[in-house]
Amino acid sequence: MSEGTDAASAASTVGGWAKAGRQAGIAGAAIGVVAAGAAAGVAIERLTVGRGMRRKARLALDASGPYGTLRGAPGRAVADDGTELYFEVDEADAISSEDDPALAPGVAESPERTPESRLRRLFGRRAPDPLTVVFCHGYCLSQDSWHFQRAALRGVVRTVHWDQRSHGRSERGRSQRDGSAPVTIDLLGRDLKAVLDAAVPEGPILLVGHSMGGMTMMALADQYPAFVAERVTGVAFVGTSAGKLGEVSYGLPSVGVKAFHRLAPSVLRVLGAQLELVERGRRATADLFAGLVKRYSFGTPSDVDPAVSRFAERLIESTPIDVVAEFFPAFAEHEKTGALPAFDAVPALVLAGDKDMLTPFEHSEAIAELLPGAELVIVADAGHLVMLERPDLMNDQLAELVARVVAAADALRGSGSGTAGGRARGRAARRSSGG
Repeated sequence: MSEGTDAASAASTVGGWAKAGRQAGIAGAAIGVVAAGAAAGVAIERLTVGRGMRRKARLALDASGPYGTLRGAPGRAVADDGTELYFEVDEADAISSEDDPALAPGVAESPERTPESRLRRLFGRRAPDPLTVVFCHGYCLSQDSWHFQRAALRGVVRTVHWDQRSHGRSERGRSQRDGSAPVTIDLLGRDLKAVLDAAVPEGPILLVGHSMGGMTMMALADQYPAFVAERVTGVAFVGTSAGKLGEVSYGLPSVGVKAFHRLAPSVLRVLGAQLELVERGRRATADLFAGLVKRYSFGTPSDVDPAVSRFAERLIESTPIDVVAEFFPAFAEHEKTGALPAFDAVPALVLAGDKDMLTPFEHSEAIAELLPGAELVIVADAGHLVMLERPDLMNDQLAELVARVVAAADALRGSGSGTAGGRARGRAARRSSGG
């Protein structure tokens, strides 16, 4: 197929979307504005790189990239509407200095040491039993988006990775499929509780959430404060928000922001009803889609390994457009500022990229203000998928958080306060001291 035919096919598909929008009495102009910046870069690429070559490059990256290949022991939890939620568990295993000489007494700490070896050195022959680190992924992603963090902690500490409803390997939401209930962040919080009950029935929990995953954690605290006080001993909020997402500009000019927020839900609903058309359009406009992913996922796309960029693209494109449409309205309604103090008694990390256009870093700063003991890390030149764009930094911060959580638990046990009541007393003491 020639470049001219390819472009005509893409134009025909976009025209089909516009027609679908007109039939619903709305315009796709706002979403078109979002795509414009990426389209310019794609147009330049088309002048220099043939369509066949681009397709071969994508296939090569898919074949060679190891990202998203880590698997654990599978399990399933059942949500309150019957939806089956898929999770995997990576168990911790002990390792001695005979297995890893870097753990031997007297070996100097090296700045090149990996998060895994640093944690091994901290914990010695034992894993930080019975701590479980639970990873909650974001919108249009899956548990595989934590690939680098999973690799860093693999075998060192028990971890749970789960797929939100309608994402990854989890079942399509039953209450959405039958139209009985919309997606809400509260619903996702109840899903998380079901996963925790099934995968971590006992012991302390460190929750790690990116974007929608962080919001899910807030909804858990809002609905199950006693559970959080008793079981959650640490949290990490990565590129997320406690509310006011209806004010996010997405990098659009001010004139386009209001139109986007007003029209996007309706446009997505229309596109969701045209599933076959949209999926054909995704394939026909693969380069444009890849450009959008780079623009909105990474702060410095040119510095990202092309295989990682393609991995992010695969994660996002695997989410059907009707699922995208079902979840999108929940973010405008999301407001969980009042739930955050439930986490202020435990070690916390709040991390975001300073070029995140989906959940701007100011939202992370607002979260940190409500968690006085949190470590706030704003990553220069990083975007929304900061855990993929800056994996080494993310892993270092996560390793430090695990160490802080274990140290805090050891201190509580030493003082005989290893209960929810003891944590509450510690929180009150910290507040009275201005900490």
